[in-house]
Amino acid sequence: MPTSVILLAAGQGSRMRSDLPKVLHPLAGAPLIAHALASARGLDPERVIVVTGVGAEEVDAALAELDPEARSVRQPEQRGTGDAVRVALPELEGATGDIVVLYGDTPFIRPETLEAMIAARAEGAAVVILGFEAAEPGAYGRLILDDTGDLLAIVEAREATEAQLAIRLCNCGVVAADAALLPGLVAEIRDDNAKGEFYLTDIVALARNRGLTAKVIVCDEAETLGVNSRADLAAAEAAFQARARSEAMENGVTLTDPATVWFAHDTHVGRDTVIGPNVFFGPGVTVESGAEILPFCHLEGCHVSRGSRVGPFARLRPGAELAEHTHVGNFVEIKNAIVDEGAKINHLTYVGDGHVGARTNIGAGTIFCNYDGVFKHHTEVGADVFIGSNSALVAPVRIGDGAMVGAGSTVTEDVPAGALAVARGRQSNKAGLGTRLMSRLRALKSGKAPH
Repeated sequence: MPTSVILLAAGQGSRMRSDLPKVLHPLAGAPLIAHALASARGLDPERVIVVTGVGAEEVDAALAELDPEARSVRQPEQRGTGDAVRVALPELEGATGDIVVLYGDTPFIRPETLEAMIAARAEGAAVVILGFEAAEPGAYGRLILDDTGDLLAIVEAREATEAQLAIRLCNCGVVAADAALLPGLVAEIRDDNAKGEFYLTDIVALARNRGLTAKVIVCDEAETLGVNSRADLAAAEAAFQARARSEAMENGVTLTDPATVWFAHDTHVGRDTVIGPNVFFGPGVTVESGAEILPFCHLEGCHVSRGSRVGPFARLRPGAELAEHTHVGNFVEIKNAIVDEGAKINHLTYVGDGHVGARTNIGAGTIFCNYDGVFKHHTEVGADVFIGSNSALVAPVRIGDGAMVGAGSTVTEDVPAGALAVARGRQSNKAGLGTRLMSRLRALKSGKAPH
């Protein structure tokens, strides 16, 4: 059966104390809503409708990048989850199969859990609610079951009896419902409750009143973690990192100090790779099998091939492409550059907007001078080249295969293959002048120099 998704992202998020819409706060290098969209796309839905409200323009701009196929509708006033779904339903007119309601601030719902809810729908339940056994039920709505395990109603905590508050099975908020049935149920929701809002959860009782069945799918509480505050965001980050580290090690990656390695939502690391302490992965990183990332490295938007060695204290920025068995050492920064197999860039070097050929050695302190204040320019270094220490390659420039650049050179013209380029001032030695100058300086410092 076809599936459509309504993703609620209209909330103000006042507890975040932020000018940024809550669903755009980053988790593992991506906005919260990106994680929710990934859950939605796991169902291969026909349509995804995102309900926006506070900060709608910013959320819409993010959606255009994250998921251009998703459509957004605006909830003018935040009058509860039932009202938010009501705003979205016209976009799903004529939809068949299932409608799943997700939340932009709940990033960890697994596609497998949603598939279990869809399966319960296929078995005859008109409405399926996602629940969890809460360690501390607190303000969560309680799920009231009958003797057969069917769901009778969802009772909000502030309206629950003492006996109902003792129930630990709580509502996550995620709903799967018959697409043909949901609009009619939502139309019946009233705001005669303690908050004066339209609760989507009322559809359970409304469906039961029609003689229909409601079911509960139970997931782990960690999967339902929602983000409403900075503390919640930190807890979500910690949960993500703990899971990512565990998965990496289960997949054959060595983390010498797991607690200090930080992954992004899309980090891919191959087996038999070794990652040292205090390594940070931003979005868009792939590290192939058998590589080594030494301590205190920062990688983002880059690709590290098999057998390469990076760090310590290296920074790989977007567009850095390291071929197999390359060496990138301490305090080296690479941006938008390709480094071919076997090349070595071991010390205190910046390589930007360039190409380093196979087996080339870039000496300590070399700078690819790629920016003229307006435009970026390309530096091409061939294979088997030796660049002496403290050299500046002023782009655009090309160093041919097998060429050499003398230490301390500022290269502004192409160097032919096999040539030696030396571009520095001629050294001149003045006999005895060093001793005389030092004596003069010491005398000035002591105040004994003649006037």
